[in-house]
Amino acid sequence: MNLPTTPTGPLVTSPKSLIIYGAPKIGKTSIVACLPKSLLVDIEDGSDYVTATKIKISNVFEFVGLEEAIKKAQKPYDYLILDTLDKLEEWCEEEATRRYKASGVGQNFKGKSVLELPMGGGYMHLRNVFYEYFQRFKQLAPRCILIGHLRDKMLGTDGKEVAAKDLDLTGKIRNITCAYADAIGYCYRNKEGQLFLSFKTTDTANCGSRCDHLKGKEFAFSKYGQN
Repeated sequence: MNLPTTPTGPLVTSPKSLIIYGAPKIGKTSIVACLPKSLLVDIEDGSDYVTATKIKISNVFEFVGLEEAIKKAQKPYDYLILDTLDKLEEWCEEEATRRYKASGVGQNFKGKSVLELPMGGGYMHLRNVFYEYFQRFKQLAPRCILIGHLRDKMLGTDGKEVAAKDLDLTGKIRNITCAYADAIGYCYRNKEGQLFLSFKTTDTANCGSRCDHLKGKEFAFSKYGQN
């Protein structure tokens, strides 16, 4: 093995995985649905009013069928858009519960959710299943866009509480998902109703980018056409 002796430049300039999150029905899906050679994977039944190349699936078993079809077609899409991450977490909780009950250690478990296991033991099973499907989705196209909802939480700053914006996923799942994303954009509207996508990292908004052309930037959209 020859060790490198000189610096090399970036191998890619656009994010391979992008998270966009914001309040419900603010316009997150619409600003990415028009991307060329993209497929919108609607798992929340929310795309009826969006013009896009799209498909609806309703559980992890249909996801497997979609995965096989995309691979059989030799991965024809440049972008895969998953709408939404929090719905995927719901599915993975159901799948983690099913798998646990089918295992030797869980065959006598009578709970409705694996998260009912004592001492928070079920969260490990949920994280493992979520990470599995997250990675499988990412392998189906060169670029994936993951849409999520907004969670407001309160942070103490100089003795005051302020509302902080974050992705609405369970604790460690949120941290893992954000860590594996190349860019995280916060979608919002100003007082005039104009739509913005921000990659400005602040104390009260979880966003940012590894890509220089997005880092610290904010983009305005007029009827989903970028200004």
